[in-house]
Amino acid sequence: QVQLVESGGGLVQAGGSLRLSCVASGSIFGLNAMTWYREAPGKQREFVAVIASGGSTTYADSVKGRFTISTDIPKNTGYLQMNSLKPEDTGVYYCNLYKRGVAYWGQGTQVTVSS
Repeated sequence: QVQLVESGGGLVQAGGSLRLSCVASGSIFGLNAMTWYREAPGKQREFVAVIASGGSTTYADSVKGRFTISTDIPKNTGYLQMNSLKPEDTGVYYCNLYKRGVAYWGQGTQVTVSS
């Protein structure tokens, strides 16, 4: 069993930066993928970025060139570096870990970008 805890959210002005962290209670060695999603008020949860076990990454078009996903395996931690933030990036950000056929979710961290 793996538990995920996100942190790093907060209130930031447009153009600013935040780095989200997702810390796993157990080892993330052997993970298949770590994915970040976000959920804006009144909208469905949407894909933001994913990093696969081999290190390949994919981003939603809306964040491409501004966000960077990474993992630190020895620290059992995933990151989402968010730069040039826009008001439309506002939402609750969730990390998802897919490992050996099981998907784990964190509780989410709020990101609010003011204009």
